[in-house]
Amino acid sequence: MQNFKELLRNVKAFAFDVDGVFTDGTVILHPSGDLLRSSNTRDGYAVHVAIEKGFPIAIISGGKSESVKERFKGLGITDIYLGVNDKIDALEDFRFKYGIELSEILYMGDDLPDYNVMKKVGIPTCPADAAPEISGISVYVSNYSGGKGCVRDVIEQVLRLNDKWGPASTNKQ
Repeated sequence: MQNFKELLRNVKAFAFDVDGVFTDGTVILHPSGDLLRSSNTRDGYAVHVAIEKGFPIAIISGGKSESVKERFKGLGITDIYLGVNDKIDALEDFRFKYGIELSEILYMGDDLPDYNVMKKVGIPTCPADAAPEISGISVYVSNYSGGKGCVRDVIEQVLRLNDKWGPASTNKQ
């Protein structure tokens, strides 16, 4: 099997879960009924750079918060799958849209709802604090926890290996 750095050279697209990846998994119930989450601006910046450099990014989550959708739209992500019961269906839609092979997708998940989809992709990854079942099937476990820079970690590594890491033309975070 190839090592992780060799696999990163093949990445053509990214797909991410939300809670536990972009966030630390903590949610606060707002009086409006929306679940409030915090996210890392450096993760957001890395997403923006990746999109600007031509990497499609999908968000695939069982959650369906409008604020989550707006956050990712604001970063330039157009492939946002929320309220998903079968993450494999969403991943298949995403990959066919861009003509990408499963082996060319880096997916980051943190818990059991991500297990089946992570078994399908070429580069399954997870945050440092992922469930043991998820870290056990990941080819890379970030040194960073969910909501604490794990997204930036994997995106930056891919872009650096492909000579595409650098300042974005606009400053979205």
